[in-house]
Amino acid sequence: MTPYRHTVQYYETDKMGITHHSNYIRFMEEARIDFLRRIGWPFDEMEQQGVISPVVDVSCAYKKTTTFADEIEITVRVAEVTKVRFAMEYTMTVRDTVVCTAKSSHCFTSAGGRPVSIEKQCPGFYAALREQCC
Repeated sequence: MTPYRHTVQYYETDKMGITHHSNYIRFMEEARIDFLRRIGWPFDEMEQQGVISPVVDVSCAYKKTTTFADEIEITVRVAEVTKVRFAMEYTMTVRDTVVCTAKSSHCFTSAGGRPVSIEKQCPGFYAALREQCC
């Protein structure tokens, strides 16, 4: 799958001209939503079926700085899928240099916050994630 691309905006940088670390979490979300759309499961469609997937854990390892106008390519891969949670890994590069590696973990809940089995609630989505896994 083609990497997701994000061009660093001026407002995403700090006083030193470096991309603020908090923005990488947003970049991960953009890439994750794009990835899910590309495998046939737009985020809003899953929510229409009554399933949300809140983040339960996130980690980032910052390798190199990025600055205004850098184009960050974000490769996303499904690292783990169970009936009640999934994890994604992200590799962010600029001009073939790794600038950040990251991982996010998510659970599946109803809109009311109760855990749900994605295999039962949304079997097509579960199958699509399993197909992309590992």
